[in-house]
Amino acid sequence: MQIKRKFIDLTILNCGNRQSAIAPEGNVLKETDQSERIARLDDRIGKLKSKNAPKPHQETHYSQAQLAWRMVIELVAGLMIGFCMGYGLDSLLGTIPVFLVLFTLLGLAAGIRTMMRSAREVQRRD
Repeated sequence: MQIKRKFIDLTILNCGNRQSAIAPEGNVLKETDQSERIARLDDRIGKLKSKNAPKPHQETHYSQAQLAWRMVIELVAGLMIGFCMGYGLDSLLGTIPVFLVLFTLLGLAAGIRTMMRSAREVQRRD
């Protein structure tokens, strides 16, 4: 059993400044009917588009990754600052790398302390 579908082709006619649609049977559709049909069609299109729209990324995933990178950068920055200060003092004073080792260890301690402070800050937020 075949299902037959009947399609009504609308013909748009220009009548001065107004447009009216005439169905093949000769019935004139009012402009309000046209605007209502267009509004319903726009609503249906909007619903279909919103259904297929990608979901926003979860901020928690990114904030955890950002926190991890922040902690790594704080540790490395502390090490590098301590290393540079120690190397600079050793080269200025002409000493063996005593200041280099000392300030590198101090930079490591400062980096770890800053990391721990960041971890405490995150725990308070959660």
